Amino acid sequence: MGAGATARDEETATGRHHGRKPHGAAAEYAQDGSVDLRGNPVLRSQRGGWTACSFIVVYELFERMAYYGISSNLIIYLTDRLHQGTVEASNNVTNWSGTVFLTPLLGAYVADAYLGRYWTFVVGSAIYLLGMVLLVLSVSVPALKPPPCGAGGVCPQASALQLGAYFGGLYIVALGNGGTKPNISTIGADQFDEFDPRERTHKLSFFNWWMFTIFLGILFSSTVLVYLQDNVSWSVGYGIPTLGLMVSISVFLAGTRLYRHRVPQGSPFTSMGRVLAAALWKWSVPVPADAKELHELDVEEYARKRKFRMDSTDAMAFLNKAAAVPSGGPAATPAWSLCTVTQVEETKQILRLVPLLVAMIVPCTLIAQTNTLFVKQGTTMDRHMGPRFEIPAASLGAFVTLTMLVAVVVYDRVFVRAVRRYTKDPRGITILRRMGTGMLLQVATMAVASAIESRRLAYARSHGLDATGGQLGLTIFALLPQFVLMGLADAFLVVGKIEFFYDQAPESMKSLGTAMSLTAYGIGNFLSSFLLSTVTRVTRDRGHAWVTNNLNASNLDYYYAFLTALGVVNFVAFLALSARYRYKAQSTDTIDAAVGLETEKAKLQAEPLG
Repeated sequence: MGAGATARDEETATGRHHGRKPHGAAAEYAQDGSVDLRGNPVLRSQRGGWTACSFIVVYELFERMAYYGISSNLIIYLTDRLHQGTVEASNNVTNWSGTVFLTPLLGAYVADAYLGRYWTFVVGSAIYLLGMVLLVLSVSVPALKPPPCGAGGVCPQASALQLGAYFGGLYIVALGNGGTKPNISTIGADQFDEFDPRERTHKLSFFNWWMFTIFLGILFSSTVLVYLQDNVSWSVGYGIPTLGLMVSISVFLAGTRLYRHRVPQGSPFTSMGRVLAAALWKWSVPVPADAKELHELDVEEYARKRKFRMDSTDAMAFLNKAAAVPSGGPAATPAWSLCTVTQVEETKQILRLVPLLVAMIVPCTLIAQTNTLFVKQGTTMDRHMGPRFEIPAASLGAFVTLTMLVAVVVYDRVFVRAVRRYTKDPRGITILRRMGTGMLLQVATMAVASAIESRRLAYARSHGLDATGGQLGLTIFALLPQFVLMGLADAFLVVGKIEFFYDQAPESMKSLGTAMSLTAYGIGNFLSSFLLSTVTRVTRDRGHAWVTNNLNASNLDYYYAFLTALGVVNFVAFLALSARYRYKAQSTDTIDAAVGLETEKAKLQAEPLG
């Protein structure tokens, strides 16, 4: 059922059942166009809000446990069980992670153009679960995993079948994530009506608490599951998150009757492509001085479809040609080349996000080091706590999560409340300032990591362990500062980035905005693979590779210093971009006028004739 039909049904229901108090009755319905799975308008009191979000948040808790149950310790499995080298394993981790974060573009396209967010999510979850089951089989069935290393450290290479089974499971998981990642957080945000002041306030805190739940899942994965994988078996360590994923999908489906849904608005890529093509097609058509002469639909049309109408702006003025009406009228140009002002402005909003998306790539590259080289550093150090208990190297990632958990709560409950008294901003500080703070902390993290690694290498040389590659007597907790600082940086950057791209995307393209924030991770991980391979090759050709299988004989401190310098350059570029960026205007003013007109219309329908 279309959005226009949905709005008409809502009008009819309002007039028929609530003739005496039409204005109050209309307010009971979600005013943002939310519907149920059958396309019927929904009552705000019966669907959505924190009640519906509770199912979604519980899903995310178990799903993140499943995902990070694989990714947190992935480099250890690749090096210890599939017998890959440090650089090869690190690049395989980041290449897979890159794919995980790029497939959401496909999922966002399918959701916005065809299936809607809910059904795209359900299909993605089924694929995701299939990949997890294959991973469990690949670490459990003897024929699907290579034998352990023999005497003298001779390690048999994994066969094509063994590699195919394991990496096949990984990339099926990546494909499933394409359907779940861009839609689950958007579905959660959709449970709050943008036009209700109270729900709009709740929406401001949604992403903070959303990330808080994610951190809890990560914390369990990087402690309990990682320990089980290292000390019990990989079958158990992979089996538990697979069961967790099954539970999470069941919980999500159980809340279906409470969810608010959005009708698919069509592919944003098609709409943007049409605007760009129309502007080029009409390059010689003058843009009228009065923006009211540009092509646009009546405000009632947007009210009926529960969509946002946008006013024309002078930014990227060339694109306004797409909405310009030729001198001969609409008949003088192909129908596809006459776009509305709203379509043009939506395209502008997405294009304005692209430079900041590029600025997020390097920070995501720095984040990628947490699950790769940071973990490999830990394997070279003393991990004992007492005579019997040995900390898994990947478990230090729990301190990233713990720091984020504490920082997000303090930020939301203390910092924001204190600062907004002075800034008058409901968020305390702007989203870009929050992201910039996180990027600055990231630079400090990599500088500290370089200094700690220099100390670790000096210890290895002083004890003659640089040639043998033996385990150092230096405690693994010497690495703690870089993990804690990365967690603090992520509390500012990661949460801010997701909120920024969701908030600044056009209302009809929220899935695409979320996918864009994830795309930065994907490209950042691929950039990490490229940089590590390139730096290793160049430094090897010059006589001494910075990163080798023997980290005690490497110069990982130089590599971290290189990443620090890269972060500084990127931070300066981000400052320049953010200084020029203008936040989108709140579109609720125009749509509120439309809703007001519709309410007046409902009043007239409810009044008796004569």
